[in-house]
Amino acid sequence: MKPYKFEPYLKTTLWGGYQIAPFKGIFTAQPNIGESWEISGVPGHESVAIDRGLVDDIDMGLTLTQLIEKYKGLLVGNKVYKHFGNKFPLLVKFIDSRQDLSVQVHPNDELAMERHGCAGKTEMWYVIKSDVGAKIYSGLRKSITPDDYERLVSADNEENGENPMASVIATHEAHDGDLYFLPAGRLHAIGAGNFLAEIQETSDITYRVYDFGRKDAHGKPRELHIQEARDAIDYQVWPEYRSSYDSTKPISQLINCPHFIVHRVVVQVASQVDFKTDSFVVVMCLWGEANINGVHIHQGETILVPACENVLYIFGNASFLTATL
Repeated sequence: MKPYKFEPYLKTTLWGGYQIAPFKGIFTAQPNIGESWEISGVPGHESVAIDRGLVDDIDMGLTLTQLIEKYKGLLVGNKVYKHFGNKFPLLVKFIDSRQDLSVQVHPNDELAMERHGCAGKTEMWYVIKSDVGAKIYSGLRKSITPDDYERLVSADNEENGENPMASVIATHEAHDGDLYFLPAGRLHAIGAGNFLAEIQETSDITYRVYDFGRKDAHGKPRELHIQEARDAIDYQVWPEYRSSYDSTKPISQLINCPHFIVHRVVVQVASQVDFKTDSFVVVMCLWGEANINGVHIHQGETILVPACENVLYIFGNASFLTATL
């Protein structure tokens, strides 16, 4: 089974920019593209297979869910299929923030299942490119209680145009190659001027707590979820929110959590990579071009490598993020 490419879902947003299409090497007149959903099993936005280098390929045009139904453990891995069935467990995106995104939080699996009947949302960000002065907001800089949170986020008056919540959210200078792990419950926001890759659980549940007073396309403020977020927030203050990794290695493990395992892989000429896991491998190309298991991939493209053929034989000059379970 050769790797699959899927049609990206380009999402126009209030805060979206103009970098995604050029980065991916595609032309579109669609404005303000904030997200490219590269591989998605989210109902209503399921990825559709478009290429894997085979002539008259009967799998082309099938959704990711249909492919899993057809191949089961051969595609996603026996352990993954046993746990998730026909639901693909990850949502993989490129994000371009021309403006600050809303300050938000995601529920954990237990709370999301109780309230919405779906998984929660733990995620990670890898900053591909950041403008000078760009910010990442992640975690709390000082301890607050749930009552403090509700008082701050509900404040009617803003000081110097800034919501009082800004005084308690940890702010970080963004740099190319920065890594942030965002477990469910952590307050966060992507600041203006960041282009990044996001890997997350398959969930689209977001609780907004502050949106900078923005209006939607109909001139109305976007919905906030102040009460829902109160019970979802992790109020613990952590000493560090930016994750570290060894950027000098050709293969570096970035994240290893119950929801996904992510590596950064840099290849010059050729490499063989075996993660020794009973799982699919998602490969996001961040730079360059290469051939992986017989399929060509270039900057901005993403492929899904089936579990039954998940040793990566890479020929080229490129850097990638990989995600497995």
